[in-house]
Amino acid sequence: MARREIESEVAGNVWKVEVAEGDTVAAGEVLLILESMKMEIPLESPESGRVAELRVAPEDSVDEGQVLVVLET
Repeated sequence: MARREIESEVAGNVWKVEVAEGDTVAAGEVLLILESMKMEIPLESPESGRVAELRVAPEDSVDEGQVLVVLET
């Protein structure tokens, strides 16, 4: 299986995590929601796979380009 790192496109905070490690996700499924400049920004899975690593938790601060989730596809 290939591993795909999913990065944050913005700096902000993790507002809500919608998945757990080991979950199977579909393309387009929301993995987590970031908050940046009072906006909620959903982070969607680019493809179907299994959540291999969840590298953040609610209320964590994240930087642009930081790896948040690793998928096995």
